[in-house]
Amino acid sequence: MRMIALLLSLTLTETVSANAFPGGDAKAGQRLFEQFKCNSCHINMYGGDGSAIFTRPNSKVHNASELIAQIGRCGGNVDKEFSAKDEQDIAAYLNRYYHLK
Repeated sequence: MRMIALLLSLTLTETVSANAFPGGDAKAGQRLFEQFKCNSCHINMYGGDGSAIFTRPNSKVHNASELIAQIGRCGGNVDKEFSAKDEQDIAAYLNRYYHLK
């Protein structure tokens, strides 16, 4: 019985730690990303559909806190100070590129 409890505990811990943005809602993040036309800047910088900014070899983002910080900086480009919830939502959406844990 103890072994089952231990395994269950480890499984739940891994599941929780695997989500870099547990307070984020990816669908809400996508709506914000589109509302503020974030990709228009990315397209101007990298061409194509703009997604190369997320996958480029010299990426500035290597962990969850760096992504949150970058979203905050990008908010300045659209004259918007994102709330902490907005940042979590956008990060949850963008994590489809980064796969941060």
